[in-house]
Amino acid sequence: MNSFDLLLESSEQLIEEVKELDYEKINDKPTMDKWSISQICHHLYLSENLFTKAIETGLKDKDHESVVHKPIHLVSDRTKKFESPEIAKPSEEPLSVETILIFLTQSRENLLNILRSIDDKSILSKKTANHPVFGELSLEQWIELLYLHEQRHIEQIKDIKFSNSYV
Repeated sequence: MNSFDLLLESSEQLIEEVKELDYEKINDKPTMDKWSISQICHHLYLSENLFTKAIETGLKDKDHESVVHKPIHLVSDRTKKFESPEIAKPSEEPLSVETILIFLTQSRENLLNILRSIDDKSILSKKTANHPVFGELSLEQWIELLYLHEQRHIEQIKDIKFSNSYV
């Protein structure tokens, strides 16, 4: 499955997980120090906008002869906690399911429009952008990382729903 298909599949999974929740459930925090489902979704929206900007910037940069693949799969390990940068931290304000769905759809469509505008997709392996944790990543790895990041949070949402008997 190519990266575009993975992004579409992941987006559908995320929407399926949240679309049936009501206002109370989507904004309920498992504990005071953990994010609610709406905050997780808001974080994903903010993150995807940042990823889109990084990819846009990287596309304008020069090509690189070789780009070192980084161990981005580490993001999938949910036993390791990552601190979200301030710019990607969600609002404390509760959000409606409708607002969340609009945000998620909008950010994914913005990204896909950028990716659809690329005639030669092989360029994604030759262009880079700097990531705050992993350093220089090929744009190809940025896309893969977005998918892995979203999957990590989908699992987190499933855990919240299960622990609160929302399923």
